[in-house]
Amino acid sequence: MPQMLEAVLLGFIEGLTEFLPVSSTGHLLLVGHFLGFESTGKAFEVLIQLGAILAILSVYFGRLLWIAKALPYDPKARRFVLGVLLAFLPAAVIGAALHGFIKGVLFNPWLVCVSLIVGGIVLLVVDRLPLEHRYHEATRFSLKTYFGIGLFQCLAMIPGVSRSGATIVGAMLLGADKRSAAEFSFFLAMPTMAGAFAYDLLKNYAILSADDLSLIVAGFLAAFVSALFVVRRLLDYVSHHGFTPFAWWRIVVGAAGLAGLAIFG
Repeated sequence: MPQMLEAVLLGFIEGLTEFLPVSSTGHLLLVGHFLGFESTGKAFEVLIQLGAILAILSVYFGRLLWIAKALPYDPKARRFVLGVLLAFLPAAVIGAALHGFIKGVLFNPWLVCVSLIVGGIVLLVVDRLPLEHRYHEATRFSLKTYFGIGLFQCLAMIPGVSRSGATIVGAMLLGADKRSAAEFSFFLAMPTMAGAFAYDLLKNYAILSADDLSLIVAGFLAAFVSALFVVRRLLDYVSHHGFTPFAWWRIVVGAAGLAGLAIFG
């Protein structure tokens, strides 16, 4: 398969899986491994997230603009922005401190498969727990809850765990209903993914070639299109169906990945 076509396929997968609790990085690493796709400094897998970021910004632009305009006079708007920053902080600190270890050690297809399976089982259990829903609006969580969700997000430093999966499970365990948990995962994705993009670009821009950049642009465009589709439909879906289908998908992909690694290496 031509490398440009591989980049488009991986970008499409990134956009489809970024906001689902199935681990976009895990899927990219597994598919890239079996395709033989190698990116310089493993930057491609992170930098194409810009497409998913822009997709969610375009969908939520109206709400983000309203929040920005309300900041000077609305204490609820200020508290929500503070909550997002509190949730973002733990991953920002740990991600910067462990950047080399995460890419050098944890970007391992065997670990990804195990994380997918374990995460799927956790998602199945949490989706069936009789949890108390104290929050029904993503902008109305307590500051303590926002920070707690941020701590859960740190689990996603392990590829295969899923950033959205960790934040959604964390929010549900801390009292959010399924819809508000998924929606806050969208809001938290913006600074988290933008920060990861900027940090990875800073670390790798000197070693990226023109060919690398063309692959990243192709992956970015594909990620934007597919992420736009997911963001517009996910909240209504999980409100009616929960997260069980995604949990089983994780388990099946993880098991298939282990089988593939055992047979083909």
